[in-house]
Amino acid sequence: MAARRTRADYAIFRSLQTRWADNDIFGHMNNVVHYQLFDTAINGWLLEVGLLDIDHGSNVFFVGETTCRYFAQLRYPQEIEAGFRLSRLGRSSLTYEIGLFVKGEEMPAAEGEFTHIQVDRTAHHSVAISDDQRTILEQILVKPA
Repeated sequence: MAARRTRADYAIFRSLQTRWADNDIFGHMNNVVHYQLFDTAINGWLLEVGLLDIDHGSNVFFVGETTCRYFAQLRYPQEIEAGFRLSRLGRSSLTYEIGLFVKGEEMPAAEGEFTHIQVDRTAHHSVAISDDQRTILEQILVKPA
């Protein structure tokens, strides 16, 4: 099992607010919400940097795989900071490492991986990541030690 990452390990941060509906009957954030936060943080960044056009783009990203490890409870109301970086950049797929932090905390309450596959919007077959896209994505790619 990989060592737990810290705030300093991530390249990009996005602020996210938990919602009343995120809490489950046990008073903490339901497990599925962690994956929704991963999805929201990453897709928000992709939109900002022009790698995703959900209305008119010919290519979109589908989720191929996700994982999550839980270390501490999250709940409503809390401001969450999602940190992420790329750990792998393939021909048509990419894998992000993500940490969910309570605002200001150094250690994540949860961390996971999130693999995207770029596909043709209509045909749903994989499409190569272009050189222009790679230039942007490489800015957050973890360099091998």
